[in-house]
Amino acid sequence: MQSSHSRPLIVGIGGTTRTGSTSELALRTTLQYAETLGSDTHIFAGLDLPFEMFDPTKNSRNVVAKNMIDALRLADGIVIASPAYHGSISGLIKNAIDYTEDMRNDDRPYFMNRAVGLIVCADGAQAMGATLAGMRAMVHALRGWPTPYAATINSTIKPFGVNGQSPTPETLSACQLVAKELVQMAIMLKDGAMH
Repeated sequence: MQSSHSRPLIVGIGGTTRTGSTSELALRTTLQYAETLGSDTHIFAGLDLPFEMFDPTKNSRNVVAKNMIDALRLADGIVIASPAYHGSISGLIKNAIDYTEDMRNDDRPYFMNRAVGLIVCADGAQAMGATLAGMRAMVHALRGWPTPYAATINSTIKPFGVNGQSPTPETLSACQLVAKELVQMAIMLKDGAMH
């Protein structure tokens, strides 16, 4: 899971407890395209995310949380894909992001000097907008650089088909644009062009 000198490492966080959820499939599609653009990738999705509630008073972490934070420390770019639950990101994704508090004293704390792509999956436009705004604010609070474009995917239209088949052209295009901007920004940040 180490990026080579020339290839940026993109780490993906997302999904739900349901394997093959829209947000997980969107995350996987985005990371697959990032690989075709010359990136190394690593994914933490659904059941691979830390389920133990983040506790800032604990000094030890379970192996899942530790692996995720270790990957984020190496990351040049990050993509977060969340369902919209009641106008915000899911508790599962928020809890995973809370673990970045372990990076607060790093030389490159939190998401500093990292590009961050965002994907929101929801059944309605209002939930998409509110969740995306909250995610952008969260990335700014973590000192990350959100990409200009973020994908909002309408889950009601079954954008990956009933059984997670190929994405619709609109969904594929949205995921690819997130990946393209993310990889471009990650390379610029890695090369010091945006410091």
